[in-house]
Amino acid sequence: MLALNILALVGAASLSSCGVIAPGYGGSGTNGSSGLDSCPGYSASNLVQGDTSFTADLSLAGTACNTYGDDIQNLTLKVEYESESRLHVQIYDKAEQVYQVPDSVLPRPTSSSISSDGCLLSFSYNESPFWFAVTRKSNNEVLFNTSGTALVFESQYLRLRTQLPDEPFLYGLGEHTDPFRLNYTNYTRTLWSRDAYALPSGTNLYGNHPVYFDNRGSKGTHAVFLLNSNGMDVKINNTAETGQYLEYNTIGGIVDLYFLAGPSPVSVAQQYAEVVGLPVMIPYWGFGFHNCRYGMRDVYEVAEVVANYSLANIPLETMWTDIDYMDYRKTLSLDPDRFPLDKMQELIETIHSRQQHYIVMVDPAVVITDYPAYNDGVSADAFLKISNGSVYEGVVWGGVSAFPDWFASGTQDYWNTEFKNFFSPETGIDIDALWIDMNEASNFCPYPCSDPVAFGASNGDPPQPPPVRPNSGEPIPGFPADFQPNGTISKRQAAGDMLGLPGRDLINPKYHIDNNAGSLSNKTLNTDLIHQNGLAEYDTHNLYGTMMSVASRNAMEYRRPGRRTLVITRSTFAGAGAHVGHWLGDDTATWDEYRISIAEIVEFAALFQVPIVGSDVCGFTSYDTSDQLCARWAMLGAFYPFYRTHSDYNFLPHEFYRPYLPITNNASRTAITTRYILLDYIYTALHQQTQDGTPMLNPLFYLYPNDTNTFDIDLQFFYGNAILVSPVTDNNSTSVTYYLPDDIFYDYWTREPVRGNGATVTEGYVGFDGIPLLYRGGTIIPQRLIPDGVNTTTELRKKDFEIVIAPGLDGKATGKLYLDEGDAIDQPQTSDIDFNWDGSTFTMTGTFDYDSGVVISKISLLGTKSGSNFTKAELKGADSGIPLTSDYSVKLG
Repeated sequence: MLALNILALVGAASLSSCGVIAPGYGGSGTNGSSGLDSCPGYSASNLVQGDTSFTADLSLAGTACNTYGDDIQNLTLKVEYESESRLHVQIYDKAEQVYQVPDSVLPRPTSSSISSDGCLLSFSYNESPFWFAVTRKSNNEVLFNTSGTALVFESQYLRLRTQLPDEPFLYGLGEHTDPFRLNYTNYTRTLWSRDAYALPSGTNLYGNHPVYFDNRGSKGTHAVFLLNSNGMDVKINNTAETGQYLEYNTIGGIVDLYFLAGPSPVSVAQQYAEVVGLPVMIPYWGFGFHNCRYGMRDVYEVAEVVANYSLANIPLETMWTDIDYMDYRKTLSLDPDRFPLDKMQELIETIHSRQQHYIVMVDPAVVITDYPAYNDGVSADAFLKISNGSVYEGVVWGGVSAFPDWFASGTQDYWNTEFKNFFSPETGIDIDALWIDMNEASNFCPYPCSDPVAFGASNGDPPQPPPVRPNSGEPIPGFPADFQPNGTISKRQAAGDMLGLPGRDLINPKYHIDNNAGSLSNKTLNTDLIHQNGLAEYDTHNLYGTMMSVASRNAMEYRRPGRRTLVITRSTFAGAGAHVGHWLGDDTATWDEYRISIAEIVEFAALFQVPIVGSDVCGFTSYDTSDQLCARWAMLGAFYPFYRTHSDYNFLPHEFYRPYLPITNNASRTAITTRYILLDYIYTALHQQTQDGTPMLNPLFYLYPNDTNTFDIDLQFFYGNAILVSPVTDNNSTSVTYYLPDDIFYDYWTREPVRGNGATVTEGYVGFDGIPLLYRGGTIIPQRLIPDGVNTTTELRKKDFEIVIAPGLDGKATGKLYLDEGDAIDQPQTSDIDFNWDGSTFTMTGTFDYDSGVVISKISLLGTKSGSNFTKAELKGADSGIPLTSDYSVKLG
């Protein structure tokens, strides 16, 4: 086949600099998809080449096909080597009218100086028909090759196809609940944000991350990121006619590709972070255990849950409240009867006095009625409008609602002011962090929603709240007297402006992406809405959730300057992790979604650079959770970066202390205690990811990139780089079979060595309060010593450290510990400590500016005959423990 010949020729080219090779091989550009065969493709001319970049003109090479829009006659090709490992390729209309993702939403990375022969990638192209290829210079591996299929660039459609090796190992293109390794035959990944209740597989979900990682084992790993926020289908297939390919089909935007060379999987992740932004650091307490439930009756029930966790001796760090607290579900309002301000302030003061935290939900939709959030938004001109200038109306929980226009000039100030007032410590509710939901944006009213008032009424939005009660009827230990029964204890267009071409059908484009909700505007905002700055919702729909995330984070920091916050969102776009974390949405209480959550958290943390991620532990909806499922999920959830249980009011509550969940009661204590023992270890891993993009969760192939057996694994992962987590994943099972690479490991629970041989092993009995955990050889893990347990992270910070040394096959090991005060955006002092074990001597070096007030009380050296433990009295000069304030070394053994 022609395509194979081209691959061979490109692979044989001499690629010795950061320049461009125009091989001139010729070849067909018309071997395309059905209905597009007549598209002529483009011809390149007028090459202008610099040291590390070049441009060329692309002209339509024949009669326009105009299949899904009008073919753009003249394009510009721009190629730039932005760093040794990053190549940026753009193809856009010469007039620069076609929409491009604004820099204000995703700031572009800066370029670095590159030596003439320092590039890891090479760009090759053919003039007519135009196609291009990207090749890894070290081994001539072709990473991306568009030959054989014509580029189609129309007013409302763009197609670009690359050839791939057979049966590739591809990961990413989220958000989805499909297998971690993407299917490579007859597979379509649709990117278009939607309210995806129950997370059905094979469909588009809440967020959009148009990046894929291509792992080729010993030949290297690379990533390709398409910076395009328009709706799209990404098709992966292999047929006798076409061979293996990946094809982008978008309904707008430009070709804006970043190629990241790796070559290791971890280095690819780091390079992607350079493009979309490093993740944000969260407060230390954010790693505690969180609880929520939709359907809380009133403030007294919230208090009861907090108290009951303490009575059950299950540590609770943060209590959350869903939309129940709102007055008829109006965002930024309080139900004056069930969640009155004075009682809410007492609730929060009591929670804070117990060293705990409190979070509520805020939705973007603002009910159209006479109250501050709506009136202030109108005054600020902060809402989306229809063409006649009136406020656009949809329907969400509170009824007929307006939606903030995050591009409008006054919206950030409006949001800041509403947050400052509603969440005021003195006159409002003093939350510690924020939960934002429904920001795809969700709209219950099906398109065209011609009568939102009638729809809201017929749909029961807002519903009637439950009856008011004076108290819960039962004592609530630890809360003020007025929480108790009597007598008991005490948040338009011009040329070159990239606002989008005029004359487009913004509701029903000819190319229909495979949106599970149907038409583009169904159950969301109308896509023909024009933002205040002239951009169309058609182009920016997939950005709505991330823009709300940025505005909300800014507003939280505005109300509490200088302090870190935690913002958890449902909808995300590339780069969201620089501002927020993500929960996986409305999952079901099933073993299938327990299992798929593993792949999802790894995707977000290791691929998408959104490391603060977790599912609704025990499942949110569809079924009453079972005790076995909830216990297993409590254990697994302890190794999510974000650990929260949450449930729907239509099903049995599954707070971990519930008497009908006795197995879960016990499992949750073990889970939370284990999480807290390892909290500083994973806090250190997050800090590292915020500095250089090194993932805090890792699929097995990240750490064993040449072990092909790891490439398909999606039911195990590394927590940090040292703890291998291999949970039980089957119902009614007390055993699990998992894979161990060819390496030395050590059982977390027994600390006995376990030699991996590149094969599966079976753990014969795993109790419901257990989970298989292994230390990876060659690592050093800082752990808190909490033999009697702790109830809050505040108390945890007062506990001494144990240093666990897990020697590798070479007898050596390394590790890190990052310490700070846990809450400030700009830390006054920090400690960044490196641990090293050379086979006989343990050393500690680094910076020691933050005095944590605790010491290393114990060093455990694994793999010795006796499993040596060295305590304070046995460590050189450390009768009171090893202070974490200076360099230290000691010979052990």
